[in-house]
Amino acid sequence: MHCRRFAPAPLNRRQMLLQCANGFGALALNALMGESAVGAPAKPPAATHHAPRAKNVIFLFMDGGPSQVDTFDPKPRLGREHGQPIKMKVPPTQFNNVGTVLQSPWKFAQRGQSGLWVSDLFPHVAQCADDLCVIRSMVSNFSEHTNANYFMHSGHGQQGRPSMGSWLTYGLGSESKNLPGFVVLDSGLIPPGGLDCFNSGFLPATFQGSVFKSGDNPVADLHRTEATPQLQQGKLSLLHKLDQGVQQRLGSDDKVESAIANYELAFRMQAAVPELTQITNESAATRELYGLNDKYPHTQTFGRQCLLARRLVERGVRFVEVLCPNVGHDRWDQHGNLKKGHEDNALATDKPIAALLKDLKARGLLESTLVFWGGEFGRTPMAQGSNGRDHNPFGFTVWLAGGGVKPGMAYGQTDDYGYYVVEKKVEVHDLHATMLHFLGIDHKRLTHRFGGRDMRLTDVHGEVIHEIVS
Repeated sequence: MHCRRFAPAPLNRRQMLLQCANGFGALALNALMGESAVGAPAKPPAATHHAPRAKNVIFLFMDGGPSQVDTFDPKPRLGREHGQPIKMKVPPTQFNNVGTVLQSPWKFAQRGQSGLWVSDLFPHVAQCADDLCVIRSMVSNFSEHTNANYFMHSGHGQQGRPSMGSWLTYGLGSESKNLPGFVVLDSGLIPPGGLDCFNSGFLPATFQGSVFKSGDNPVADLHRTEATPQLQQGKLSLLHKLDQGVQQRLGSDDKVESAIANYELAFRMQAAVPELTQITNESAATRELYGLNDKYPHTQTFGRQCLLARRLVERGVRFVEVLCPNVGHDRWDQHGNLKKGHEDNALATDKPIAALLKDLKARGLLESTLVFWGGEFGRTPMAQGSNGRDHNPFGFTVWLAGGGVKPGMAYGQTDDYGYYVVEKKVEVHDLHATMLHFLGIDHKRLTHRFGGRDMRLTDVHGEVIHEIVS
């Protein structure tokens, strides 16, 4: 006969609901894990607010700020007034070094059937001019790299907010079961602001960016250390049971659920990532197209990452960001020696970017993949020192391609110097709203409750640029 004092205590109503809820969740998880259909470990693909034009995004981030007046926004006035004081009022620049007008060292020409202006810096991208939508009227709220990087990535100038890749995977899920929904391809340079540029912020950790380094070992601890797969599976099963025990005690918790999902994804990545990075099965023509045999080693590095970007979207990865290689200069941030610095960066990125656009188009993927090229701000039309340019957040250029974008067009305009936007200004929030629109998301409805209010990528700002939607 048992003493009543030591008999199991009956469950109260709250405990019963808590444990039942966890049990139902486990059943759902087991069912999802057993399915062959694709879906993100934490969130399967969701219904969109309207018919999407794109399914994936490739963000070619030109860290440091390429000069708009030397790339896609020609200004003949710079040549006419080269070496003269600028004939307009200018604000203090980042380093408060306002020099004389500096003409572009490169020639511009109209390219393709569309006649878009592209400088000689990009002879390969110039061949794809008819696929580009060049936005010449971008502005940023920040003139310093770290804050501007956070702003471009997350719509907020301080660290801690979710990156746009995190918002997309949170809102849409992923079509890849064995790879992260948000992948960052590190070509050699992490932008100022660090890994927080790719953070999930207040969203569950499942949605943060996964950084893949260049080379043969892109992910740390990828290879199994156990003697047999059965031993590793046993350890993972034990870990899963321990995690379930924590869930039963604490109830539903984003941190625990994200940890479980990430463990399971890491296990699947051990098979998926080596297959992804095995590019020897690509044709010799494809490897040549991306510059993998180029004499310039940084072209090879960036070309491999661009090729991996295509392979990732083929496998259903929702958002891929490709970072710049280290060419020995301070990114695209040429405060001095503009000609050498921009030429080396262009030499590393031009051929691979054009290859990516051509390859996506040839495979029928460009129409469903939104490609975005740009930096965090632009550069001044005046010289810093004798041969550099300072930061300019008041008017700069980015371009989009594919994914429902109207091709072969230029949108917006800066003044005759290329300093300020004078027509069709585009805020970073507008750009984010438009990117979400192409993927079938109403930016005002993609929200997450945090800090007592519904948060979103565009905060309380942003308008879709309907003129660039095809």
